[in-house]
Amino acid sequence: MSAKKTALAVLSAALLVPALLAVPAHASPAPPADGKGQPQQAPGGAPAPPVSMSTVGGALLGKPGVQVNPLAGAPALPTKLTGRSWIVADAETGEVLAANNAHWRLPPASTMKMLFADTLLPRLPKEQLHKVTEQELSGVGSGSSLVGVKEELEYSVHDLWLGVFLRSGNDAVHVLSAMNGGIEKTVRDMQAHAEELQALDTHVVSPDGYDAPGQVSSAYDLTLIARSGLQKKDFREYCGTASAKFPGVQEAGKPRESFEIQNTNRLMTGAGGLAPYKGIAGVKNGNTTMAGSTFTGLAQRGDKKLLVTVMNTEGGANSVYEETANLLDWGFAAVGKVKPVGELVPPKGADTSRHGSPAQSHDRGPSADGGGSGGGLGTALGVAAGAVALVGVGTYAVNRRWPLGARSRREEQDEL
Repeated sequence: MSAKKTALAVLSAALLVPALLAVPAHASPAPPADGKGQPQQAPGGAPAPPVSMSTVGGALLGKPGVQVNPLAGAPALPTKLTGRSWIVADAETGEVLAANNAHWRLPPASTMKMLFADTLLPRLPKEQLHKVTEQELSGVGSGSSLVGVKEELEYSVHDLWLGVFLRSGNDAVHVLSAMNGGIEKTVRDMQAHAEELQALDTHVVSPDGYDAPGQVSSAYDLTLIARSGLQKKDFREYCGTASAKFPGVQEAGKPRESFEIQNTNRLMTGAGGLAPYKGIAGVKNGNTTMAGSTFTGLAQRGDKKLLVTVMNTEGGANSVYEETANLLDWGFAAVGKVKPVGELVPPKGADTSRHGSPAQSHDRGPSADGGGSGGGLGTALGVAAGAVALVGVGTYAVNRRWPLGARSRREEQDEL
């Protein structure tokens, strides 16, 4: 597949977690308690983060406020960051370069679809065809983002995943959930997978991220989930596709119509007056009343790949993208000039011992990848032309330091 159709050559999902360097970090002070064990309101009446949060990935990540440990020559963090929670991490090593309220449990909006895809992609063959029923679309929430799935029409699983990733289509999510045994089963499957990934801040209520009481995740968890998904070839392709054709109406005796769909990731397409971010290759955006604007993005410069998640920004529709871009710029400039303040932990069963690092007692390996590759007309690589010199090579050896035990031999050969 050409570089203009996928972001496969840009993304590696490799991923041994290094030991956390026990070096004091600079942190903003914890908000005072109100005498009942709860934090007071932040200035201006905005909710303040909890005084104590999860310490998965390191003790500093459980503290409220900004955590960063600069060395000599380190760049200053961007100013005017309004996101309630954010994190900057090395996608391969798992080092967390800086974070702010990393484990604050907040509504995730459609970034929850990353967990949906990471859970279901290996289960449904992309060539499988499915005729949509009225019942499958009946539970789609009012005001949902839609790709335009219609009852009594037939779609491939591949078509539906394009609808999920590009248009954040809740209609496509509901159809794929039905194919997986229903909404309730899919929610249980997603929750179990989140726990396997050690995304323990995440509580799944709806598979599409539609606002629901108790549905939460965190910047830390969303970054873990994205990192897991990016090990799957189809996930990498779908999240890196900028535009594609989606099936439309079918009239008897005529070829089926189609229409173009564009990715809602503005750093990829340049929509909304933003310039496409150089080297961007996914992953997923979201916006709801409860969640505000939330985004997880992956970008590469040279041989460095960074993941940034920003949750609940203030300002207009572009604010989450602008803050993500600023944090990516900072992260690329800060590589080698900060000591990590935490780590992205591997799945519970990940056997890192055979890769030169002692296995942790709580590690288990990642779930199996979906095979094959997706489609789409335009990709992040096409938008960010020239950002990565390696793209023209076609394939290159992935520096794979996260275990491959559950991956198929065919997929290993495809990427090596």
